[in-house]
Amino acid sequence: MARKPQSYEHHTRFVPLFHGGLAGIILFSLVGSIVNLVTTDHAGLYSASLITALCVAMVFLYFFARVFALKAQDRAIRAEENLRHFVLTGSLLDARLDTRQVIGLRFASDGEFVALAARAAEEGLSADEIKRAVRSWRADEYRA
Repeated sequence: MARKPQSYEHHTRFVPLFHGGLAGIILFSLVGSIVNLVTTDHAGLYSASLITALCVAMVFLYFFARVFALKAQDRAIRAEENLRHFVLTGSLLDARLDTRQVIGLRFASDGEFVALAARAAEEGLSADEIKRAVRSWRADEYRA
């Protein structure tokens, strides 16, 4: 299946089996385990409690697996974009730029990156405003 070229409208990453399938299974399991816990008799209370605890743990695992991967990716993007800025200008990115802004800048082509980075620092543009300002989109196919 061919993917659409990345642009502002088509740059988010959606993995159906993760975001839909796994999330749905975990949510369904959690709801079912809570119903089981609430409706069980005294003899099955221990087992129902363990199942509910495991389902809650799955929710945390699902959430943290995504958060930790994105945090590691954010650090890598910040380092890559700092290096790119250094190669293009001989200086590091403006210290006023936060990580979200730098992540937005990664989509700018080399031709507009430096000016957009300076504008983002001066005007305090949000990541979304930065991405909307990009005219020559540089795709990022390696994001998590």
